[in-house]
Amino acid sequence: MDLKVHINKIHGSQMAAKIIGNFTIDNNEFRFNATAFGRIGGQNIGAKISKTTEKELEKLGYDPDEVIMVLQRNLLQGDLTLPEGLRRESFVDD
Repeated sequence: MDLKVHINKIHGSQMAAKIIGNFTIDNNEFRFNATAFGRIGGQNIGAKISKTTEKELEKLGYDPDEVIMVLQRNLLQGDLTLPEGLRRESFVDD
């Protein structure tokens, strides 16, 4: 699955942050929200998509749960693009 992630906004800090962004599959763009937690128990991200997005993904032949897992993995691994002016150092604790 070729899933590309773009972050639009991040609110919070290295301990916890709300992420708003888009992901693209097969030239179709969808919105998502996620909450990222760090330090306590390690890195963790919970991404959510709307019911409408779930239905659209199913029409394209994708399992929405699998898409969410890939989305979360990309977010955890830093496989994403950021808006201009936002630096990883502002929210990543390496």
